[in-house]
Amino acid sequence: MMKKVCWAGALAAACIDAVAADSAVNVYGLVDVAIVRETGGSAGDVTKVTSGVGAGSRLGFKGREDLGGGLAAVFLLESGFQADTGALGQGGLLFGRQAYVGLQGGFGALTAGRQYTPHYLTVVMADPFASGYAGDTKNLIAATGNSASRMDNSLKYVSPAIRGVSAELVYGAGEVAGDSTAGRQFGGALDYNAGPLHVRLGYHNRNNDTATVRNTSNAKNTVLAAVYDFGVVKAHVAYGVNKGLNSSLLRNTANPYGLPGTPVASTDSRDMLLGATIPYGPHTWMVSWIHKDDRGAPDQDASQYALGYRYALSRRTELYTSIAHIVNRHGASYTVGSAIEGGSGNGAVDVGIRHAF
Repeated sequence: MMKKVCWAGALAAACIDAVAADSAVNVYGLVDVAIVRETGGSAGDVTKVTSGVGAGSRLGFKGREDLGGGLAAVFLLESGFQADTGALGQGGLLFGRQAYVGLQGGFGALTAGRQYTPHYLTVVMADPFASGYAGDTKNLIAATGNSASRMDNSLKYVSPAIRGVSAELVYGAGEVAGDSTAGRQFGGALDYNAGPLHVRLGYHNRNNDTATVRNTSNAKNTVLAAVYDFGVVKAHVAYGVNKGLNSSLLRNTANPYGLPGTPVASTDSRDMLLGATIPYGPHTWMVSWIHKDDRGAPDQDASQYALGYRYALSRRTELYTSIAHIVNRHGASYTVGSAIEGGSGNGAVDVGIRHAF
């Protein structure tokens, strides 16, 4: 009997070793903390120590299992947190940054769960500040409104790249009983990335119908972005068109992600970004100008001017500082935030450190 137990244990151990050989799970993370000075707020200026300024602090688990024949199972679970307080980010969600599982192979990748929208990823690609620091595009560009960066209940397909060209498609179920279209989202992107040129066209469409709000127009966001690497400098440009209710929302301290409930800034607007990234050894300079052109009756335009600097102490640790200022017109009240916070006024400066592991 003892021999049988030993053989069974040895066989189980061998099976576990075989599975481990075909699988890989990586634990990774990022911790970002900065001192931030916000100015121009209605309640006065404020100085704070906060987390997720350059990039959201996170702890993630990423895995892949080889299923044979070029097919693999993949998953990602990523939790956001506030390094200054230890609190969970994204409204207290355990894996609020991303949570998905799927299959990957020669056909591309098909995943299901909570994922980034193709439109948001297009904006991030064009942003010299990579959707963080004081110069964050989310301060003005529509990704804070309709797209809200991430989609729940989503199915996403990413094609393989052929001669630098790839595509993304995503669908998110609204899950409202009795109405299959209420809260439904879908979007996509077409991407070209070869040599020094990266061009991306992103689109997102959200049905605003909910159990309490019916027969409203869909929010539609389209953005064309390009980055060209000249070697000594990278040039960034983006142009976005926003149409419909909730297609472009004000961003404020109470709700930095522009979710329903925040004041509507416009139902018809255009976004323009011009910027540059200047690397020099461990030094990187970032600069951008963003303009929101409100086509509605209030004509609530706004322009943001931003400058930033990063110093790489190593491949995983950097020091940074950035400053941004927004000029609001005709009652607009856009604020200068950061990677995960909306900010309280039209100006901000930050000095921080982030470490990846």
